Amino acid sequence: MKILVTGGAGYIGSFMVKRLLKDKHEVTVLDSLEKGYRDKVDSQAKLVEGNILDESFLSDLFQKETFDGIIHFAGYISMGESMEVPGKYFQNNSFGSLRLLEHAAKNKIRFFIFSSTAGVYGNPVKVPIDEDHPKNPTNPYGMSKLMVEQMLAWYQKTFGLSFASLRYFNAAGAAPDVSLGENHNPETHIIPNAIRAVLSGSNFNLFGQDYKTADGTCIRDYIHVIDLVEAHALAMEKLQKESGGYYYNVGTGKGYSNKEVLSMVEKVTGRKLNIEMKARRPGDAESLIADPTKIMKELGFSPAYSDLETIVKTAWEWHKNQVDEK
Repeated sequence: MKILVTGGAGYIGSFMVKRLLKDKHEVTVLDSLEKGYRDKVDSQAKLVEGNILDESFLSDLFQKETFDGIIHFAGYISMGESMEVPGKYFQNNSFGSLRLLEHAAKNKIRFFIFSSTAGVYGNPVKVPIDEDHPKNPTNPYGMSKLMVEQMLAWYQKTFGLSFASLRYFNAAGAAPDVSLGENHNPETHIIPNAIRAVLSGSNFNLFGQDYKTADGTCIRDYIHVIDLVEAHALAMEKLQKESGGYYYNVGTGKGYSNKEVLSMVEKVTGRKLNIEMKARRPGDAESLIADPTKIMKELGFSPAYSDLETIVKTAWEWHKNQVDEK
């Protein structure tokens, strides 16, 4: 099939491109390269540089190319930043997705897979969180994604656009062969930031120790990026067989506190972190743990790399390799 991958030069997108090419799909990457990296796009894929907010660019792309499906990763991802500049998130994540959906409907794209987030749930009223849990985002980032999910439902009803919305919990880890890893700028995720602190000998800022959890720090469910892209491949198979709209949590069902994550970083690296306690970040949910029953039953999803030690080990090897190459 011919697949358009938006944000395919980014962290998760670059892994997805490799997975699609492995299955012999024809892949076009659409990326502005604002956050993505040209050299991380597999040479077998076609890279088109542009922005989903640019209507003339999108019109030209869809006139020149035909696609069977779209996997949509392009979006801003920083919860903290979204609390400071919400318009940036609604403009890019919500309105940009709307532009893409318009072209998907107009060009009768067969399926659309959306990179959503557990942030659509907000602070959970029950844990673990299933897909029917109330949606109450605590920050504009989560709301911008929820708005796209709502759009998708209407485009499915109105135009018959089949879709899967994958609600990621916390993507992490790197390729075991150190070819790809997590390199956001700025980086806001705990595992890469802790590893960077170890490598540089700098302090690590831990935000919040007064949550209603066993050790006072946030709890998150971590999913290895390789398992995450496998969930997308399974969702593609589902949409080939059954039209409609589907929502899936992509997580493991096990949560780790921030302090547990930092302890694992120290164990894997064999080095002590210099931890500096900071106040909570606005908009941070207390505990986000997936109930992955639905994706496991309906798609046969079974995470193979998502134990915390494997996640941290692969991330550590990748970051060390980046330092060695400099």
